Amino acid sequence: MPPTRPHSGPQPHPHPRPRPTRRAVLGGAALAALAVTAGAGTASATPRTGWPTEFQLPDGWLPEGIAIGGGPYAYLGSRANGALYRADLRTGEGRIVFAGGTGLVSVGLKVDHDGLLYVAGNTGVARVHDARTGELLATHQLTPATGHFINDVTLLGDRAWFTDSRDAALHSVPRGGSGGDVRALPLTGDWVQLPNVNNANGVVGTPDGRGLIVVKSTPGELYHVNPRTGHATRITLVGQDTVVNGDGLWRIGRTLYVVQNRLNLISVWDLDAKATTATLRRTITDPRFDVPTTAARFGDRLYLVNARFTTTPTPTTTYNAVAVPV
Repeated sequence: MPPTRPHSGPQPHPHPRPRPTRRAVLGGAALAALAVTAGAGTASATPRTGWPTEFQLPDGWLPEGIAIGGGPYAYLGSRANGALYRADLRTGEGRIVFAGGTGLVSVGLKVDHDGLLYVAGNTGVARVHDARTGELLATHQLTPATGHFINDVTLLGDRAWFTDSRDAALHSVPRGGSGGDVRALPLTGDWVQLPNVNNANGVVGTPDGRGLIVVKSTPGELYHVNPRTGHATRITLVGQDTVVNGDGLWRIGRTLYVVQNRLNLISVWDLDAKATTATLRRTITDPRFDVPTTAARFGDRLYLVNARFTTTPTPTTTYNAVAVPV
C-alpha cells in the first residue's frame, strides 16, 4: 500500500521531470502582468500573527477557484476572462500574473510541487501555467466546448484529474506542461448522472493515495472513485444526510473539508481507512462568508474565496478571500 498522503494538495511525481518548454498554445490570450508587487520575505510553514485573514481581489473579478502551494502565495482564477491573480498571504497584496482573454474561464485550480498551476477552464479546456509568472505552457481540450463544465482539478500520481459537472466522466492529463495523452474515464457503479444540474464538482485524492473522492453537488453526495476503472462507490454519510451545494474539497489525512457554497458553511468529516464512510465532526461558519466556493490550506488556516453568486456582478463589484482557523 502506498504511504498515506498528508493532504489533498499536489502529490509528489514518481520520477523527476524536466522543466517543460514554455510555450503559449492558446492564441489571443494576453500574457501581461500588472506591476503590483507582492510583499517580500521568507516563507513560513505556518501563518504568523499579523498575517491578514482577509484580502481583496480586483473589482469585477468573478472568482471561484483558489490554490496554495508550498509557499505563502494564493492563486485565484477569474470566471470573467480566465485571468489569474497571485496574492501574498503575508501581506494580502498581489498582482495579476495572467491577464486572461476573450472566451477564457478559470475555475478550479491546483499548484504542483514543480511550480506548475493546473486550471479547470469550464468550456471543455484544461490549462497549465507557470505559477510564478502566469505564463501559459499548455492547453488541453478535454471535451467539446458546449454541453460540458470542466469544474475542478486535483493531482494524483502522475496525472491531473478534472471533473465535468455536466457529464458522467472524469478527465486526466499527464502532469507537466508539455502535452501528452488526454484520457476520459466514464463514471460507473453507484453514479447516476442527473440532467440539467451540476453533478461532479470538487475532487481530491483518498487518504491511501489510490483513489479519488468526488462531491456531487446535486443532491449532495460523496463518492469514492477508482481512477483505473471509473467505478464510483457512494460514501456513507454519518451525522448529516447530504452535502448539498458541495463545491470545493480539501483533505488532510482522514479529515475532509467540504465547502457547501450557498449554505455559507464548511462541513468537516472524518473518513474511515478505506474512504467508504464519512462521519460529520463539525461545521465551520463565518459572517464573512458570501457564497464561498473553494478552499486551500496553509498552516493552521483554511483560505476560501467568496464567489458571491447571489450578488449581481458588475465591473465594480468587490470580491475577496477570507481565512478561518482549522
